[in-house]
Amino acid sequence: MKYKLITDEKALRSVCEKAAEADAVAIDTEFVRTRTLTPLLGLLQMFDGENLVLIDPLAIDDLSPFVELMANPNVVKVLHSCSEDLETFLAAFSMVPAPIFDTQFAASVLDMGPTLGYARLVELMSNVVLDKGESRTDWLARPLREAQLSYAANDVLYLLPVYRQLAEKIAQVGKYEWVTQEIAALAEKKKAQVPLEQAYLHLKNLWRLTPEQLTVFRHLAAWRLKVARQKNLALNFVIREGQMFDIAVRMPVSRSALSRTEGLQPQTLRRYGDILINLVAEARELFEDTPADRKLVPIRRLIDFPEYKKNLAAVKRICAEVAQTQSVTEEVIASKKQINQLLKWQWFDLDETRSQGLLPDLLSGWRRPLLEEKLTSLLGPLAFDN
Repeated sequence: MKYKLITDEKALRSVCEKAAEADAVAIDTEFVRTRTLTPLLGLLQMFDGENLVLIDPLAIDDLSPFVELMANPNVVKVLHSCSEDLETFLAAFSMVPAPIFDTQFAASVLDMGPTLGYARLVELMSNVVLDKGESRTDWLARPLREAQLSYAANDVLYLLPVYRQLAEKIAQVGKYEWVTQEIAALAEKKKAQVPLEQAYLHLKNLWRLTPEQLTVFRHLAAWRLKVARQKNLALNFVIREGQMFDIAVRMPVSRSALSRTEGLQPQTLRRYGDILINLVAEARELFEDTPADRKLVPIRRLIDFPEYKKNLAAVKRICAEVAQTQSVTEEVIASKKQINQLLKWQWFDLDETRSQGLLPDLLSGWRRPLLEEKLTSLLGPLAFDN
């Protein structure tokens, strides 16, 4: 099928009004994310079953007709492995499409593979082998070559018929709502902003730090995230996590001492040296002035809890039992990461999930009615009931 490149507002409104008459549209985004915190939108692809269009967001000032279509509750938006697409929508439009049917998650529910790629899914279900040779395109460059545009068009051309097959199969087993609820929960995660003062909770090796070092690290992590958001700069292009950790451990008081931070680039020292030294000093002063009962306490790891291994195994057994009754794989119900997320949320006063105002995956969406009663019996009253 031939695609049409949309570069003006009138044509965009026309194709979006037509697509709004469909029950579902296949959607994909092409973006660039090399040095930025958020992805930069380069191209939008859409197929409504009749019209396949490539929308150039760099050429169109008013994309509101497309945004309206994405918010239309009567049109299912079909995407594949949509995590980064959701981030792109949030960055470009401050919204995410709804409802979404993610074909990768649907395939996993149907036991076709836990993280099946789009090309492989198309090959399995449509017997078409796609060329992925243009996957490294700079989607912000103009003009885009014919090969690049054709590659982009193929990302939605086969997605819609694949959706039709998957939706029929998953409806037959009564799990269509699993797919839409899974992605709705994912969208809430993407929308959730990490508070600056709790950015450190999402980083590694915190258990190695003393309370004073942890206070310094918290200051550094909050500052880094603030700078990254203000400049739309990838976190590691502000300063690397390992360098922040080294600074928190050594707590340098001069540029000379700071320069001995392993891997610290000269340009980082020039740009942020004085700021980093001041952050260390402010954090240490705060630590000294904070009453003992309000200082940060050492971070515990799950393995520091004597009951961790026993409870991990028990939650795994519960998930395996539920998976068997639901005729899905254990991986669909819960990964080890998701089980750990639940245990941290239950046992810690503050954790990554709670810091964003979220519930653990195992107590959200379609999983909650399947697991809540069993988990309460195992772990006692769950934290949201306290």
